[in-house]
Amino acid sequence: MIRKLLVWTGVLTALLCGKPQAQQSLNSQGRSFVSFVPTNTVTVTPGHKAPVTFAFRVQTGYHINSNTPSAEELIPTQLHFMLPGEIVIGKVQYPPGQLKSFPFDPTQKLSVYSGDVVIRAMVIAPAQAQPGPLTVHGELKYQACDNNACYPPKKLPITFNVRIGTGTGRRRAHGNAQSPHIH
Repeated sequence: MIRKLLVWTGVLTALLCGKPQAQQSLNSQGRSFVSFVPTNTVTVTPGHKAPVTFAFRVQTGYHINSNTPSAEELIPTQLHFMLPGEIVIGKVQYPPGQLKSFPFDPTQKLSVYSGDVVIRAMVIAPAQAQPGPLTVHGELKYQACDNNACYPPKKLPITFNVRIGTGTGRRRAHGNAQSPHIH
């Protein structure tokens, strides 16, 4: 534990004391290390739920902590939403992190995301939801790091559209309809 604290103290000292990583950190304040790949409109009927996929791309040469980082002092990646009153987001499923070690402590493996990251969830429309289009705003909270340093946490704004459809909630038969007893 003391070794971990010394490693993190060294990383923070490097960031604050004018070493190249600190300058890079200062220059990165307006920079986003992660981008959002827009998702298609999600259609859901009142009283039902529909899956939604959020795709993010971590810039090459960087990683972000997973949703369940392997060290208590690391900031987890989290997706938050500001929801219109007509829907709920549930069952948010984060991918498992990749265990990797880095030069600042080659003996410890950290749970991180790099490259393409897909987070899945469900859009739920209550039975009383009114039909029509909605725009959902959210943000991905993350902390980007490279092989030598971690940068200040960031929030990446995202938006996606939901269309609440009309209907009684029963599925219509189309062509090769299955038996209503098969789910």
